[in-house]
Formats: sequence, C-alpha cells, structure tokens
Amino acid sequence: MPLLFACATDVGRVRPNNEDAVLIDPELGLAVLADGMGGYQAGEIASRLCCRVVHEQVQHALVNTPLGEEEALLRAAIQAANARIYTDALLQPSHRGMATTVVVALARAGRLAFAYVGDSRLYRLRQGQLVQLSHDHTLVQEHVDAGLLPAAEARLSRYRNLVTRAVGIDLTLLPDSATQLLQPGDTYLLCSDGLHDMLSDGEITHLLCHQAGPSQVADALVAAANAAGGRDNIAVALIHCAP
Repeated sequence: MPLLFACATDVGRVRPNNEDAVLIDPELGLAVLADGMGGYQAGEIASRLCCRVVHEQVQHALVNTPLGEEEALLRAAIQAANARIYTDALLQPSHRGMATTVVVALARAGRLAFAYVGDSRLYRLRQGQLVQLSHDHTLVQEHVDAGLLPAAEARLSRYRNLVTRAVGIDLTLLPDSATQLLQPGDTYLLCSDGLHDMLSDGEITHLLCHQAGPSQVADALVAAANAAGGRDNIAVALIHCAP
C-alpha cells in the first residue's frame, strides 16, 4: 500500500538549542527519531550521530536481510550507533557523558518493524484509536510496572523523564523491538518527550485525525506542543498508510 512520510522538529520555547533529531527515508521505508542528552551541545551531537549511523546501517544491510528479520536489523543498527557514540565520547573530552534515546521504524512488505531505547515513543492510530506501541525505559515506568506507583500519577512525577536505558552510556545495550501488521488508514507517530509531555493522548489523537496530510499533521503537532508551553525540544515523524 502507498506510504506517506513526514517529519518536523523545533527547539521549543525554553531550551537554547535543539537536541532532538529526526530522519526519514521514504524509499527505504525508514523513520528514525532521537532525543539527545549531555552538556556543551553534546546531546545534539549524539542524537544526530545516532540517526545517521542507524540510517547507514539499515541502508547497507536491508537488501541482504530476509523478510521477517527486520527487528534484528534494527537492533543491530542501534547497537552500532551505541558503539559509535560511546567511542566518540571517550575520544572527545567535550562529548563526555553524551547519550540519546532513539526510536526507529521500518515499513516493509506490509509490516512495520520497530526498535527503541529510552522514552521517545511510537504510537499507532487505527480507526480513531491511539495506542502506544513502545514502552518507556524510565524510572517512573519501572515503578509503575512494579506496582509501586499508580499509572495516573506517573505523568505528574518530576522523575518521569529520568531514563534507565540510553544509547551511548555503555558498550552493552539491549534495544526492545516488535513488529506490527500494517492496515490501510493506519498512522504511526514517532515522537520525543517534548511532544508527549506537552499533549495528552486525546489531544494527539484529535490532531492526527483532523489534518489534511502527514506534513500538516507534523506541523500541527509541533505548534500545539509549543502552544502548551514548549518546555522541551519537539520532534515528530509520521508514517501514514494511505487507504
């Protein structure tokens, strides 16, 4: 089925520079989004380096990847980015401590494989229903999973953005991954916490359902996050399965 891609990013209204990065390659069916962390603009370097390495890895290996092995390909691409960022931080004193979240989605043969690390998210909108497909790697989410914190309080916690897994922290990294069957009319949203912290699921759903096309949706999501306060950088990528 025809797939439409779009992306947008913005510095927001508070941060001095944009540490979010986003990359789409419609020919490959690929979308990558990263949210960097680290001082002296190192987070900005980490997120862009992550997107570039993941893209390169997928681009080089996809032709030799059998159908059904896309998750393994994406996990390997993230691990390659992890090694690159970790090594770069060791070699460059100004890059010490830099790291990034990442979420990557690959549409191929009627399926969407995805992999992720950190709290950047993947959502699916299907028949008006928004579902979060990724699982946040955060301290708050771990407490929710363990029954130590009610889910209703998680969104309000001051520690909700404290990630427990990130690209570039350690040489060993285990991304999570899964695969979805694509259906006509589906929309998949990759986003950084600068979007999902500012907008409720209901607000995101409304914008996904009431814009003319993916490019307009991406711009509208960024504008709404800024209107809600824009407390962080904002990045979004969209994959729409045309009916």
